[in-house]
Amino acid sequence: QLFYSFFKTLVGQEVTVELKNDLAIVGKLVSVDQFLNFKLDGIRVEDEARFPHMLSVKNCFIRGSVVRYVRLPAAQVDTALLQDAARKEAETQKQGR
Repeated sequence: QLFYSFFKTLVGQEVTVELKNDLAIVGKLVSVDQFLNFKLDGIRVEDEARFPHMLSVKNCFIRGSVVRYVRLPAAQVDTALLQDAARKEAETQKQGR
């Protein structure tokens, strides 16, 4: 829930999604769902020489289970807000036990 809420705040921003097969895709985040599936527009790949078949692709849907990392510029991350949300979620889970 925490990551889903966080990624929803990044809609419209440029993100880099690194997949488990080492493909890194840079694009504008259009949407994210509760399974952390991502939809990106205006994409490009970081290593075009290694993945030339991706040059003609302009948008994509990425299944959450194949994502290794999501890289963001530090300026896009409100660490205080993220820490506060993580603290609140931990307290909620502790009370639920």
